[in-house]
Amino acid sequence: MRILWRLYGYSARLLKTKLFRTAASNTSFPEVWLLLVQYFERVPGFFWVVQRNSFFTMPEILENKADIELYTPHPEVRGMTTLDRAAFKRTIIVPVLKVKKEVINKLLKSLKHTTLQRPGLKRVIDDPKDEDRRLVLLDPHKISAEYSLGESEQEILKQFSIDPQVSKYNLELTYDHFKTEEILRAVLPEGQDVTSGFTRIGHIAHLNLRDHQLPYKHLIGQVIIDKNPGITCSVNKINIIDNTYRNFQMEVLAGEANMITKTRENYITYEFDFSKVYWNSRLSTEHGRIIELLKPGDVLFDVFAGVGPFAIPAAKKKCSVFANDLNPESYKWLLHNCKLNKVDKKIKKFNMDGRDFLLGPVKEELTKELSLLTKERKNTLHIVMNLPALAIEFLDVFKHFLDGKPCSTDLLPTVHCYSFSKHDNPAKDVQERAEAFLETSLEGRCSTHLVRNVAPNKEMMCISFRIPAEVLFKKQCTQEESSVEPASKRLRPNEDSPEEK
Repeated sequence: MRILWRLYGYSARLLKTKLFRTAASNTSFPEVWLLLVQYFERVPGFFWVVQRNSFFTMPEILENKADIELYTPHPEVRGMTTLDRAAFKRTIIVPVLKVKKEVINKLLKSLKHTTLQRPGLKRVIDDPKDEDRRLVLLDPHKISAEYSLGESEQEILKQFSIDPQVSKYNLELTYDHFKTEEILRAVLPEGQDVTSGFTRIGHIAHLNLRDHQLPYKHLIGQVIIDKNPGITCSVNKINIIDNTYRNFQMEVLAGEANMITKTRENYITYEFDFSKVYWNSRLSTEHGRIIELLKPGDVLFDVFAGVGPFAIPAAKKKCSVFANDLNPESYKWLLHNCKLNKVDKKIKKFNMDGRDFLLGPVKEELTKELSLLTKERKNTLHIVMNLPALAIEFLDVFKHFLDGKPCSTDLLPTVHCYSFSKHDNPAKDVQERAEAFLETSLEGRCSTHLVRNVAPNKEMMCISFRIPAEVLFKKQCTQEESSVEPASKRLRPNEDSPEEK
């Protein structure tokens, strides 16, 4: 015991000078005990006797409220690139209550905010010394330094006639008990960002790893699969979306290499080959926002439809839908998803270049729709152009797009055009670029919506506007202009008429 106290004095000074640099009065026994535990864990056999009887009583408690290391895996996993689950095993010290088994369920409801909550960890375990009692594991962060419960918790224990004595228990944590972020933070070099987030598409976890994480990519992929039920494949994007068909190359990090997946968005099911089409689950809210603007009977032209996240819910809402995509794979899965969701007969599908789609089916249908317009007509026309990298460049198609007499502004088609922007004022930037292609001002005639932040200093925007009549319709000459003959066919002032010759 004397040796331990000498070590305590030495460790306290070490804590003071090298770790916390605080006054000696701020150095507590629990903090030093942590240091001693970490030290003696490395000494073979030191805790052998303790581990044989892992439950014992101690009047002091480790002060864990500021101890972020409590749930950290074994330090030897640092730098691991091939997952070794056994290496994450570690023993920590937690407070426990000894409770009669017949009152366990009622007690847990009352102490639910105080019990230990860890993935895959039971809150109640057998008492090795008393078969009529159970040990209730408590969260060390919720227990005071005096190793006692708060007044409210003690009152609860009194109601159940439970001894408020809190004891200490050696708890073995394994890989299964650690969270994804805790595992990755322990493995990656200290100070580096830990990415535990991903986009889920059915059974696929889609990650965007940074360069410093690439040496650990296969381990990260496997951890994501292990810690997320239903995920059986993890992939990493290895290039940006820069091809004609808007899909990107990806690498399977772990699990099965099955890219055909099924997912649900806004109560609608979609199936597709994730490696060959474009799908972004983060656009779910935006898809819903546009659909909310539509009413039954409205007409929707989806220029870059993909596998149908705008077109299919619009058809479900009893709109008339024209959907197009240039990618043959997207078109194939668009047809499949229309049948899957029983809207096959409600959507006209096209596999064309976006510009050709606008100049062909869209122009034809708009001409037909606008010729039938009356003041009593209540349905509206919408054109969705979701190709943020290029869509804004297609707006010049609408210049003098239609023949005929301009109609009422309220009946003009509304365009929802998406674009990326790295400008300090992305709304202004997108509006100015749209105006440049339309060759008209949209001031006071458009709205811009921030869809999402794509990357630092890069926003995805949606600009919505009714196509101005002076842009959409070809200029019509006045009746006076049409009655005047061309100069080449008019007589010159000094020229005799044929009859006078």
